[in-house]
Amino acid sequence: MYEKKQGKKSFWYPYIRELDRQRGRGQLAVESPLLWSDDELAYLTGSPTKAEILERAEGIKREYNELDTVWFMAGSLFQQYPYDIPTEAFPFEIFKQAFVAVQSCVVHLQKVPLARRFALVPLGPPLLAYRSNCKAMLSAVAGAVELVVDRPYKAGEPIVVWCGPQPNSKLLINYGFVDDDNSYDRLVVEAALNTEDPQYQDKRLVVQRNGKLSVQAFPVYAGKEKEAVSDMLPYFRLGYVSDPSEMQSVLSSQGPVCPVSSCMERAVLDQLADYFKRRLAGYPTTLNEDESLLSDPNLNPKKRVATQLVRLEKKILHACLQATMDLIDQLPDHTVSPCPAPYAPLLK
Repeated sequence: MYEKKQGKKSFWYPYIRELDRQRGRGQLAVESPLLWSDDELAYLTGSPTKAEILERAEGIKREYNELDTVWFMAGSLFQQYPYDIPTEAFPFEIFKQAFVAVQSCVVHLQKVPLARRFALVPLGPPLLAYRSNCKAMLSAVAGAVELVVDRPYKAGEPIVVWCGPQPNSKLLINYGFVDDDNSYDRLVVEAALNTEDPQYQDKRLVVQRNGKLSVQAFPVYAGKEKEAVSDMLPYFRLGYVSDPSEMQSVLSSQGPVCPVSSCMERAVLDQLADYFKRRLAGYPTTLNEDESLLSDPNLNPKKRVATQLVRLEKKILHACLQATMDLIDQLPDHTVSPCPAPYAPLLK
C-alpha cells in the first residue's frame, strides 16, 4: 500500500499496476469472492464456502485494526515510508484489495519443510493456469521458486501448474476459480456427542480411544462418499447407545465396537439421510437448474464460478445421500421402526 502511494516513483510501480489490474482474478477472470458484493455472495447461498469467505473477511478486518499497533511497536519496518499511521493513510477497502492481490500470489511448494511450504510468486496468477491433476509442481531451489513443466508447450498456451491439495472452496477464495476435476475437493460433516447424555463422559473416552473427538469433523472427498459414510457410522452408533450395561461392554472392548440392532441402525441411517436432504434443501437451486445455468454462454463470470462450486458440493451431498439410502435398502427388516434416541449425536 505504501509503495502504491508513491505512484510511478516506486521501483515496484509496473508490478503493482499489474496486481491492481488483476484484482486477484484467476484463470476464469473472476476476482476473489472476498471482493464480491453482498448480492454476488448470495450466489453461494447454501454453501459452507459463504461462511468461510465471511470469516476470512473478518480476519482481514482484524489484521487491518492491528496495523497501527504494529506501526507503533515496530517502527523500524516503516522507516522508508514517512506517511501517516496505516489506518489514517489507507481505508479498509484499499487494504482488503491489497490483501487479496498478495494472497493470489501465494503458491504451494513441494519437498520443503512445513515452515517453507508457501511462497509468493508475484506473476503467478497472470502467467499460470492452476490444475489439481497435473504433475508440474513449484519447488524451492537456491532461494528461488522453480517450475519444471510436465508437457511440451506451444507459444501462447497457458502454462499449467499443480495448485496444491486444496478443495474448491479454497481455490475460489484464494485464486478465483473452481476445478471440476479436483480429487482434493471435499465437504465437511461435523458431528458432536450430545453433552446432555448421562453417558457423555464414557462416550467421549471411547471416541478419543479410537482417534476421534467429542466434536468431530468428517471430511467427505469427491468420489469417496461411500467410504466417508461408512467412517461416520461407528461414531453415530456409539451416540445411540443408551443402556448402561451396553455402554460398559463398549468401554471394555477394543476398537469402535457397538452392539447394533436393526432399529438402531435404521435410526442412525435415517438421521444421516435427513441431514443430507436438509443440506441439499438449503441451496436455492437444484442440480438440474445448475446444469441449465452453466449451459448459458452469457452467464455472469462470478455467477458461473459460484454455480460450478455449489454444483460440485451438491454432487458430493447427493452421493452421500445415495450411499446412505443404499445401506437402508440393505437392512434385513424394513418393517422395524427406528429406535428412539433422546441423546442422538448432533449434526452441523
